[in-house]
Amino acid sequence: MASRPRGSVNDRPPKWKLFLRRQRWTLRPLAWGCAGMVALAAGTILLRNAPPGGSIASVREWIGTITANAGMRVNDIVIEGRANTPEPFLRAALGVRIGDPIIGFSLERARADIEKLTWVAHATVERRLPGTIVVVLWERRPFAVWQNQGKYVLIDRDGQPVTDEEVAKFRHLPLIVGPGAPDGARVLLDALTGRPAIQSRVVAAMRISERRWNLRMKNGTDILLPEGHEIEALDRLLTLQQETALLDRPLQSIDMRLGDKLVLRPRPAPTDKPPPPPSPNKPV
Repeated sequence: MASRPRGSVNDRPPKWKLFLRRQRWTLRPLAWGCAGMVALAAGTILLRNAPPGGSIASVREWIGTITANAGMRVNDIVIEGRANTPEPFLRAALGVRIGDPIIGFSLERARADIEKLTWVAHATVERRLPGTIVVVLWERRPFAVWQNQGKYVLIDRDGQPVTDEEVAKFRHLPLIVGPGAPDGARVLLDALTGRPAIQSRVVAAMRISERRWNLRMKNGTDILLPEGHEIEALDRLLTLQQETALLDRPLQSIDMRLGDKLVLRPRPAPTDKPPPPPSPNKPV
């Protein structure tokens, strides 16, 4: 019997083997992806049933390693809502970098660490598989600049300190001065906002004995407001300004603490005496 020549049709492998050989580069990533999803599902079950303590972190790290080998790594970090939070501090608090396993860290811990940043009121952190981390921030809005004992601090509407860094960038905000000033600032500053004819003349609001306010005006006049009745006093002051231009007068102070009475203190008259000559013992 004659032997079949080598290379004949009958020596070729079946078509299904040829197909598998041709598709091996497509099937290999798919297999890794399936393995990663299986590991993720198994890890989720383990995390839910793991005892409290450090074992959860160990399981999470193991899952992160397994899924990272399947290609599930952080490829992009999207940050939304950031205006004033320093980005280096934010990324350090997140604790994840490009190339790290996307499963191998705690979303809750990352969120908690981010919310410790002074500018952040609330944050969310989520995974968008296969490789994106999304951080959304709700920042605290600076409301006023607080000057106390020579230091300047930004505060929010609730009177909570925000930051003492780069405060000069917010010099357009109202200035409050003195111990306890943040506690009652919101009521007073909101009242001034509704009365722009007075607000435009105010340089600073000074807290007195942590009970009441004085307003320092641009022309140097001090307005002494009554405790607990600031709004009524501002309305009265606005009427007096419209009728008598009271705030344009050369006054040292306007005392409004005595109910319907108004105490005006004029500025001291300038002296006509020439200044004394410099002492010969001191340099000119």
